[in-house]
Amino acid sequence: MAHIKFAARQHDLTPDETVLECLERAGHDIPFSCRTGVCLTCLMRVSTGTPPSPSQAGLRESQKEQGYFLPCVCHPSEDLELVSPSDAELYGRAIVSEVTHLNDSICRVRLRTATPLFYHAGQFINLRRDDGVVRSYSLASVPRLDDTLELHIKRLGGGKMSNWIYNDLAVGTAMDMQGPNGDCYYIGMEPARPLLLIGNGTGLAPLYGIARDALVDGHKGPMYLYHGSRTAKGLYYGDELTALAREHENFHYIPCLSGEEDDVRGALGAEQGRAEAVAMTAHSDLAGWGIYLCGYPPMVLTAKKLAFLAGAALHDILADPYEMQDLRRIPRE
Repeated sequence: MAHIKFAARQHDLTPDETVLECLERAGHDIPFSCRTGVCLTCLMRVSTGTPPSPSQAGLRESQKEQGYFLPCVCHPSEDLELVSPSDAELYGRAIVSEVTHLNDSICRVRLRTATPLFYHAGQFINLRRDDGVVRSYSLASVPRLDDTLELHIKRLGGGKMSNWIYNDLAVGTAMDMQGPNGDCYYIGMEPARPLLLIGNGTGLAPLYGIARDALVDGHKGPMYLYHGSRTAKGLYYGDELTALAREHENFHYIPCLSGEEDDVRGALGAEQGRAEAVAMTAHSDLAGWGIYLCGYPPMVLTAKKLAFLAGAALHDILADPYEMQDLRRIPRE
């Protein structure tokens, strides 16, 4: 049985217990969000010992070399001594430059950073407000096109951060920011390959960034973006995507509605059904395609399975699913 030492106290891990679960059981207040090793909110560092390689998946090489790891997915086989990273190690400062309500549940937030952030469109950052609440949000902006970071945020029932952002966040507010994180972004090595982008809700944000990044990079292959929602209000940014399709003949935008009446669906020009189902019906052979999946995790998981069964190689399926703490069982549009 492995032991961990943290804050001058030693703890014994129980069988199948993660480091994060052990520290919580011992009464330590460790920040976390997704608990699946995606969001990086719980990042810690070892001062003695070697964390198992799965607990360092997704981290930059420089972070691995410094002993950073993700306690939420860490099952150590040897004793570890841990330290919490300092704010200076992980967080920078960003200033809110715009808050725009796109509809009655989704807002666009733009941020300016104190120093330039080197990122790929489609990655995500962690935002922390003054009381320590941290949440992950994907980047809709493109470094070569935008001088601010753009986030699309949907307020959720019981969401501490999303409701505060939608209702109270003001221009000029300073927030802590960590990142960029994530591997779901465009790699322009095969400009002729077809691309399939599927998302629902504000999973559109990273897809919007990825699509624009690919197009400005000169991607010539066909590109199809399917955006799904249960209700019409969830199909935001339709004008922007329609304009993008007019400007680039190889880009195609397909909105999908799974819960609206036919007259509303027709008025919006939306396909009937969930985005992943509509997309897979239209594209039954995905061998050689690049696939990007973003949004509500059950949709991403389903779409990943369907894309694989349609011939897509697993390494060509890039996904960015994560769920916020305390909100896993609340349905989303």
